[in-house]
Amino acid sequence: MAVHEHIGYGMPGSELDTRWWKTPEQRYQETVPKLRRFHELGGGTFVDATGICNGRDPDYYRSLSAKTGVHIVACTGFVGGDTALAHFADAEVDYLAAQFVHEITVGIGGTGARAGVIKVGVSRGGRMTDLDKRIYRAAARAARATGAPILTHLAIDAENAIAIFEEERLPLHRVLFGHVDDGVNADKTRDVWIADQGGRIGFDTFGYETELPDPPFWARPRRERLDHFLRFIGDGRIHQVLASADANCSPLGWPGVEGHTVNYLFDDLIPDLRAAGLDEAAIRTVFVDNPAAFLTLQP
Repeated sequence: MAVHEHIGYGMPGSELDTRWWKTPEQRYQETVPKLRRFHELGGGTFVDATGICNGRDPDYYRSLSAKTGVHIVACTGFVGGDTALAHFADAEVDYLAAQFVHEITVGIGGTGARAGVIKVGVSRGGRMTDLDKRIYRAAARAARATGAPILTHLAIDAENAIAIFEEERLPLHRVLFGHVDDGVNADKTRDVWIADQGGRIGFDTFGYETELPDPPFWARPRRERLDHFLRFIGDGRIHQVLASADANCSPLGWPGVEGHTVNYLFDDLIPDLRAAGLDEAAIRTVFVDNPAAFLTLQP
């Protein structure tokens, strides 16, 4: 199970881009082979962590799922307040919570497709803005109302996040604090402290390596990230960890990262873990049992 991925992620307005714009046919041609191979390798569920305003397309997900056999889980929520359209800038907590609850219980727009995860995030700058805090609080209320889990974009400023979740009486095992392993924020992220508070930890930028031909700014040396992961689970926290690649099957409004796909999990990460001595039971814990427990609605 891949718990933090993207079918097609872009910033608001990417559909107006002239340089990187793609036709629906081009996006389909880029995406289907990746998902088919994911399924052939044993991947069953793909959580699309694309929030409101960033390119969600539930009807498209339905067609891809029918074509490839991969179960695609859609998100409600926002990658961060700075990616929300102006309509949401002054939105109150109750309004945002009602939006999230509707998308989980009724459906996204008129599609009838219901979201299974609530996405929240910290805006650029590394500290939660007032809008971020309202989104986090609304997400907590929606999670309590529906039983849906929360997935965070970055685990920085976790003290503010956890304070909000505790004020809203949301058990922290319902929150996956993501991107603790990326090359920009890993040294700023209190992953052990978050786990000690009860949160789940997302090592979900696997494959973004400095060894790539043209690595992104958030890349990290492959061995360094792997050692970080092994050190974390070696301290007895394997039941709190989830792993993913944060791949973008067909990027919207930007070129993406050549050579990086969701299938890094099967092609590289799982072999690396086996070579490091993890047995099949531990691998199943990370990639099957933990995601299943996280994604199950718990009203």
